[in-house]
Amino acid sequence: MEQAAAERGCTVAELDFNDDDNVFFVAIDKPSADVDIADCEYVHRAVLATFDRNIEDYSLTVSSVGISAEEADEILRSAQNDSESAQNDNEETE
Repeated sequence: MEQAAAERGCTVAELDFNDDDNVFFVAIDKPSADVDIADCEYVHRAVLATFDRNIEDYSLTVSSVGISAEEADEILRSAQNDSESAQNDNEETE
């Protein structure tokens, strides 16, 4: 898995396995650029290749590290402000 991530210029930032629910979660990061869907898919397929679905039943998720909750809140506030501003501009021109 780490080799597959490195082949895409990524690193494994988080790895979690919940044995009770058979849930396997991998978060990858790419220092030089944004992680894209092709990166996640590549790592996902590398992990799948190590398991035998006929023997082991599990859920696998590979995703990017993403943004912090604070960054997400700021983006949401900015989008809401932009929307309200555009709506006010439209009302003024009517």
